[in-house]
Amino acid sequence: MTKLILITGVSKGLGYAMTEGFIGQGHTVIGCARSSQAIEEMKKKFSAPNDFTTVDVANEHLVEKWAEHVLNKYAPPDIVINNAAITNYPAPLWQVPSDEFSQLIDINIKGVVNIIRHFVPAMVKNKRGIIVNFSSGWGRSTSPEVAPYCASKWAIEGLTRSLAQELPSGMAAIPLNPGIIHTDMLSISFGEAAANYTPVSDWVLKAVPFILKLKPKDNGIPLTIPG
Repeated sequence: MTKLILITGVSKGLGYAMTEGFIGQGHTVIGCARSSQAIEEMKKKFSAPNDFTTVDVANEHLVEKWAEHVLNKYAPPDIVINNAAITNYPAPLWQVPSDEFSQLIDINIKGVVNIIRHFVPAMVKNKRGIIVNFSSGWGRSTSPEVAPYCASKWAIEGLTRSLAQELPSGMAAIPLNPGIIHTDMLSISFGEAAANYTPVSDWVLKAVPFILKLKPKDNGIPLTIPG
């Protein structure tokens, strides 16, 4: 059965890989990213009914307009994947600039809530759909010099498990740890050592089927994509 899958942060890394993976299996992807150039390239590569829009998830007004466009054109999504996130440049917490900290919180936490606020009511009305909020190993553990990122992903764990208690039967909200994957974002934290971790091309082969198999019975359960 073809699914309608909404993904944030589709222009690179895990978001782009999942987009390719889901479309390759015949599903429809509705996606957003901040880079207008990347979105235009994705529109050229992936034809209708797939649909890509330039949206900064931290901007609630833009998210609201995007939701109106999507929900007028399509049915409510079967799966929402809140993937968009940034990390901080490694530093002791007291040395992380205020602007950098605020941007991270705006994207990693408020961005997730903006998507939920404007897409989930339509899903709740139908009493169906899966909400996947990407967490991290650093949403369940900590390391030095990534305190802002850890704080954001610990927040996603709590936020998602609380949301799960608010959903009607037939739906699920799941905090999902994707694992440690070699992405540009990992390189910020790990430097050259990032290359020692799972390539995105290998990760997506497990991630796509894993996400497609998520069910209402998984509601509120912190899960991890197998390594």
